[in-house]
Amino acid sequence: MSASTHIASKCVTPGQASWLDTAFRIAAVGRLAWGALSLVTPRANTRLAGVDESATPELTYLIRVFGSRALALGWGYLLSDGSARRRWRRLGLLVDVCDTADGLAHVVRGDVRRGAAIGLTTATGAYAALGVVGVLADLRAAESEGSVDDR
Repeated sequence: MSASTHIASKCVTPGQASWLDTAFRIAAVGRLAWGALSLVTPRANTRLAGVDESATPELTYLIRVFGSRALALGWGYLLSDGSARRRWRRLGLLVDVCDTADGLAHVVRGDVRRGAAIGLTTATGAYAALGVVGVLADLRAAESEGSVDDR
């Protein structure tokens, strides 16, 4: 048994699979809601995130870019199944880890309002934590099935 599947066997039990699927669906709907809000009304999005009200056209553009990405991740997950869904989990994890690392760097440097940086980093960190649990569950399932295709 590899180290990652050993960790997975300790963290996620087979009975948790339905709970985990529900959690990922809720997270995907959350991505859709935040993404749609970002596209439709970027200023409302920045207010909710605790970002300064002085939105520039560049900030509005970047918020909409974020919104498109969030929509793609949400719809990609919800419209897929099986091994495609596992790939969407991993893509989401990659995005969320990058966003969380960047947020933590801003918290440490103090170059972004502390409340905004902590709030956004907490949100992306929660998504990243869910992604880690999902990957561990996928590894455990692959190990128990003897499959190497979805690792």
